[in-house]
Amino acid sequence: MTPVVVRSYRPSDHSACRRLWAELSRQHNEMYGEHRDDGGAGFEEYLTRLDLSGLWVADHADDAVIGMVGLIMRGRAGEVDPVVVTITHRHKGVGRKLLQHVAAEAKRRNMTALTISPESRNIDAIRSLHAAGYDVVSSIELTMDLERHTHPWHHGLELHELPFRS
Repeated sequence: MTPVVVRSYRPSDHSACRRLWAELSRQHNEMYGEHRDDGGAGFEEYLTRLDLSGLWVADHADDAVIGMVGLIMRGRAGEVDPVVVTITHRHKGVGRKLLQHVAAEAKRRNMTALTISPESRNIDAIRSLHAAGYDVVSSIELTMDLERHTHPWHHGLELHELPFRS
């Protein structure tokens, strides 16, 4: 595998990170049957967050920026948001490298915990995050679907012996 280096975001990474953001948005939209495409415009808003504590990219020797991870401040803790690897480089250890880097940064800053909120249907992401050490369920966000006919929800998630759709 060609070397991948995790380094701090630079202004010259903007267009590559905007493309990654758009790819993440498309994946979310496909997962939930939505038809919104912001073309990565959400990345512009993300960069203006006052609680954004750091942004790092996975820089591939041949393919340039192939992933990114951000750290949001939550008091003495942090939230990892987003973590994304371009589809052609997934399942090659790039995401794990990004997660290790952000965890090391959080430890260096004496943070007490890191949280991350994967989409409930993204089983690959949940498995990867669990393997990376995210094994504590610290909060749950529940949704009441008011437009039942527009979302193709899936059955099969159980929590505390209660059935949920995801």
